[in-house]
Amino acid sequence: MKRRTARECALQLLFQYDFTQRVPDKKDLQDFWSIRMEPDDIRSFAEEIFYGTLEHLNEIDRTISSVAENWSMERMAAVDRNILRLATYELLYRPDIPAPVSINEAIEIAKRYASQDSPSFINGILDRIAKAVRIELIKKT
Repeated sequence: MKRRTARECALQLLFQYDFTQRVPDKKDLQDFWSIRMEPDDIRSFAEEIFYGTLEHLNEIDRTISSVAENWSMERMAAVDRNILRLATYELLYRPDIPAPVSINEAIEIAKRYASQDSPSFINGILDRIAKAVRIELIKKT
């Protein structure tokens, strides 16, 4: 399975949610996947990280806001905001995915879908979040 493809699909779902504020129903997902002829493993991972991100969206947004100096969530470009949300979900809630993998994937997706300045912006914010997560893990031990 190409997880980057799944992450790109999850990003598209998050982007749509960001504008509609409506969680896709079964029919919406069927329509979405009918356009993207992806195998079941990609669909499954994409939906898993999409719904995981939505489930923790308030905490994810608070986390991003706490490290994004001089940037409110509303001020960020929609693509950047949703790439950050997806990667932050992985950093906070998916210990099975190494932090460098989540950060690298977010940067590569930003290179493809976002502005020229987005990869460095996203890298800086995710690096701060990853460091904060490591500090919290150390405190707990």
